[in-house]
Amino acid sequence: MNVKIGNLTIDLLKIIVPIIYIVIGIIVFQIIKQIIIKTSSSNKKLKITQLQRIKTLKSLIINIIKYIIIILVVLAILSTFGINVKSIMTGLGIGTALIGLAFQDLAKDLIAGFSIITEGEYEVGDTIEVGGFMGEVVFIGLRTTRIRNFKGATKIIANHYMDNIINYSANNSLAVVDVGISYENKQEDIDKVFEKLFKRLNGNVPDATKDLECWGVNELSDSSVVYRVVVETKPMKQFAVERFLRKEIKKEFDASGIKIPYTQIEVHNGK
Repeated sequence: MNVKIGNLTIDLLKIIVPIIYIVIGIIVFQIIKQIIIKTSSSNKKLKITQLQRIKTLKSLIINIIKYIIIILVVLAILSTFGINVKSIMTGLGIGTALIGLAFQDLAKDLIAGFSIITEGEYEVGDTIEVGGFMGEVVFIGLRTTRIRNFKGATKIIANHYMDNIINYSANNSLAVVDVGISYENKQEDIDKVFEKLFKRLNGNVPDATKDLECWGVNELSDSSVVYRVVVETKPMKQFAVERFLRKEIKKEFDASGIKIPYTQIEVHNGK
């Protein structure tokens, strides 16, 4: 459909059709965007870190869709002007292949980061170990993950190297305390002390999730009978709980007259 203005002939289709393509692209993008936002709406039961991951993932998906729609609209508009879109697509394919070869590590990082975010293998605040380095996850991005150990050293690891991970925060931990008791103590006295100790501490041990248990004699050493006391704790809280238990066990044993053996050196005079 041509319109002649003076000596100038204008093809209205080449003006109207691109506008229609642009409008359709905008409408399609807005519809998809709203669907993504509604289907991934906030859940109050989720942790803050999980909500942040969902927000990051949402933004990533929306941006990818936006650029795909822009490319499709541009190609559609070019086709209305008689430009060979197939040759452009072929050129894009070759260009994409070259870029992919040049930035293959970056692509691996992005894919791995996307997988980490969607699958939730670990979260910010979790204690993990990877490549012999153990620490708390302080940041998760699409390219890298940052882990900080107890000394404050932070290691930045590319996401495609985040494999063979040990996540210590995925399940509860177990606090284990081995207590050496002198052979001189009677078994019935030891049982009574443990019973009294457990009665006093159960429900009052910080970060413990279950009651204390005595697994019985763990070792018969040269100078003592070693008993094992255990309790389940929140993830990575076992070390603090073990220190707390050693203090309370020592206090209870002292009050009950239970002897804890210690190394002694006997010196004889040569007279």
